[in-house]
Amino acid sequence: MLRLGFAIVLTTTMFGAPQPPDTGAVAGKVKLTQVKGTPLPSTAYQGRTVGDRQTSALPDLTSVVVYIKDAAFHGTLATKSAELKQQHETFVPHVLAVTRGTTVSFPNADPFFHNVFSLSSAAAFNLGRYPPGQSRPWTFAKPGVVKVYCQIHSHMSATILVFDHPYFTVPGADGTYQLAGVPPGDYTLVGWHERVGERTAPVKIERGRTATIDLSLPIEDSK
Repeated sequence: MLRLGFAIVLTTTMFGAPQPPDTGAVAGKVKLTQVKGTPLPSTAYQGRTVGDRQTSALPDLTSVVVYIKDAAFHGTLATKSAELKQQHETFVPHVLAVTRGTTVSFPNADPFFHNVFSLSSAAAFNLGRYPPGQSRPWTFAKPGVVKVYCQIHSHMSATILVFDHPYFTVPGADGTYQLAGVPPGDYTLVGWHERVGERTAPVKIERGRTATIDLSLPIEDSK
């Protein structure tokens, strides 16, 4: 059996980086590692095949969210439309990070009916069952972690992280991330993965500078 652990590697070097004059940034790289000779899976979430179509492989890095914990934000949150598609009996992407007030659409790209619902405290809703080609929206008004499911296909699930500030990101395909425009101060940086929850590290943001913090998520062989 594989068990996902989480370790944070800190590098405290500070270097100059173009920033708005009164803000700083934190950047680094998220690495998926292996221990005890256990191969790191290239995909973590792969749904069943529907008809003659193959499910797309989703790298595990797409299920990591890096953010500043409990950051105070006094500006106007930018809310953009987002999409969580139902395709090959899978929610794509598996993890979605948005700001409070964002409307997420749930298009049905499969050749049969789907449903979208959640019983989470941050958003409890049920969009009902709807046919192929249709899409139904939901606006997320509260911050928090929202687990999404399909009543018709019990193996389908996704997670939506809703934030009250803009200081969050999903790492790129190479694992790199950056949170820019952060007001100076002492914060807690979080690396989140649904199988381990939050893992934290302190970070000091200085004006016009970038703090470097690398995150490492090892897969451990529990044998």
